[in-house]
Amino acid sequence: MIIDSHQHVFWYGRDDAGLIADMDQQGIDRAWLLSWEMAPQEDNGDYHHALNPLHFRADGTHAGIPLADLLLARAHYPKRFVVGYCPHPGKGAAAAAFEAAYRMHGVRICGEWKFHMLLDDPRCLELFGKAGELGCPVVLHLDVPYLMDNGKPKYQPLWFGGTVANLERALRACPGTNFVGHAPGFWREISGDADADPAAYPQGPVQVGGRLHELLDKYGNLYADLSAGSGLGALKRDPEHARKFLLRYAERLLFGRDFYGDDLQVFLRTLNLPGDVAEKIYQGNARKLVKSE
Repeated sequence: MIIDSHQHVFWYGRDDAGLIADMDQQGIDRAWLLSWEMAPQEDNGDYHHALNPLHFRADGTHAGIPLADLLLARAHYPKRFVVGYCPHPGKGAAAAAFEAAYRMHGVRICGEWKFHMLLDDPRCLELFGKAGELGCPVVLHLDVPYLMDNGKPKYQPLWFGGTVANLERALRACPGTNFVGHAPGFWREISGDADADPAAYPQGPVQVGGRLHELLDKYGNLYADLSAGSGLGALKRDPEHARKFLLRYAERLLFGRDFYGDDLQVFLRTLNLPGDVAEKIYQGNARKLVKSE
């Protein structure tokens, strides 16, 4: 069995049938479908082409990937999808909204958390605590607010969550909640030179001292998915390190795509992973985090 632990629907030109066709082509049995609530002030026109055109607002902003689309897809393919949902903490009562979705609609993942807020904002911690109480993992997107530019920090308008320092405070504040890290701001921390690297998607050999290793060693409630260009890129930049990393943290890593195709599978096959390690990454850890799997 293969579980794609990071996926969206009505995404990049494909409806739910299109996603299922791709999953079948790649031998993927099940996918976690994640929402993405976008407040009007957080709208990003760069993503408009990738999102469902039904959800444009009257002011031209887009609402993102709403829970309703995920429930529609699951209704069509109930054995193939597990539904996630993350209400916007900035709108208030996010913990109550998530619990309502858990009880009414069978939501079993809090995700995707992707907002212009700090991860350790009290409103976020309340939501994360509720997710942990209900036994639901939190899938979070981390993009740093600053990257180096000619030796000086340059503001990044599309930041989400803050830095790994904010992540660590959330991990410490919510020990009963399992977090699944994702995105460029998270995976750049695999290397010890993350603070000095100006690239959003760093290249080149992984340097010792990466804070991601430290966090995984220190916090048993931190997991990571290997999805998108950030996760796969963190592995491909240094294949020798990648194999050691996957072996060391096999209990905490999840297969995920965030798109279509088999790029991650192709790369993982080149690493000749032991069968038990591959089993954990491809499905065992996902089944551990979402007990209904």
